[in-house]
Amino acid sequence: MSYDTALTVFSPDGQLFQVEYAMEAVKRGLCCVGVRGKDVIILGVEKKAASKLQDVKTIKKVYQLDHNLCMTFSGLNADARILANQTRLQCQQYKIYYEDDPSVDYIAKFTSQQQQKFTQRGGARPYGISTLIAGFDNHNKPKLFQTDPSGACSEWKATSLGKSAKQVKDFLEKHWREGLHEKDALLLTTKALMDVVESGNKNIELCVIRKNTCWFLSEAEVEELTKITAQIQ
Repeated sequence: MSYDTALTVFSPDGQLFQVEYAMEAVKRGLCCVGVRGKDVIILGVEKKAASKLQDVKTIKKVYQLDHNLCMTFSGLNADARILANQTRLQCQQYKIYYEDDPSVDYIAKFTSQQQQKFTQRGGARPYGISTLIAGFDNHNKPKLFQTDPSGACSEWKATSLGKSAKQVKDFLEKHWREGLHEKDALLLTTKALMDVVESGNKNIELCVIRKNTCWFLSEAEVEELTKITAQIQ
């Protein structure tokens, strides 16, 4: 039957298999973590080990969408780049039309709508990524959203995507608390990643999203955090 290859045909048990396959690509992707603090959001990601001949600066897992909006993902890197560029363009168009910065709520819904469009039309496959989008709402409150290949969009206090997502979520459920300060949120994110990343701090990328800026930690800063978390039981 065509339902196992066609995007717009439901299977007898009500599934769209192409969307299910896209979700499987997410589950096999590298781990990423999002943690919401009191006035900050932390995104932490696992990066692939780079070849000695490769420029590590070209390996991006966190995309800055606006001055205080960032997106990370698990799944297919090329799909993430295309979706990030579409979302950046929408941020700029919003500023032109409304002379104001878009809220994270608006951008998360836009991103999920873009993903959902590709579950209804033939001739194209769904995006093979889930995203974590971090930023601030119209009341300057930190927010963390997750979008999926199906087009679903949900808000989280802390969550994880990728092949180690369940283990990391269990860790976050035990240790996350309301009103985390920036340093505590950074340590929590780093500790969650260190428990599943085998190659250590060299393959970890951390980003801090504050009210007016996004700050990417240097390798030295990440190494210092991993040393501190190694001493925490």
